[in-house]
Amino acid sequence: QVQVVESGGGLVQAGGSLRLSCAASGSIFSLNFMGWHRQAPGKQRELVASITSGGRLTYADSVKGRFTISRDNAKNVAYLQMNSLKPEDTAVYYCNADVSRVSEGPFFRYWGQGTQVTVSS
Repeated sequence: QVQVVESGGGLVQAGGSLRLSCAASGSIFSLNFMGWHRQAPGKQRELVASITSGGRLTYADSVKGRFTISRDNAKNVAYLQMNSLKPEDTAVYYCNADVSRVSEGPFFRYWGQGTQVTVSS
């Protein structure tokens, strides 16, 4: 089994910062893509930022210059540093980890349970 656990959400005023963490654990042989997604009430889930094991980064246009994704490959942990937060960043933030459990095996996507981020104006 593979577990993905997010932490670090909370309530912050506009302009403030939060740092989210995503830890993958369990039966992991290889971990490639890790991504942060968010879903606001009444809206579809969207990819906010992603990072591969090789360090390739992607960001949604709405967060470029404000959010930074990073990871510690040795610990199977990804981080999302969120600065200059805006009320429209309010959402449940989900982490995913694409994991292979055996050598040369297929990758499967695992999700965390989500962490709430609320930005007050």
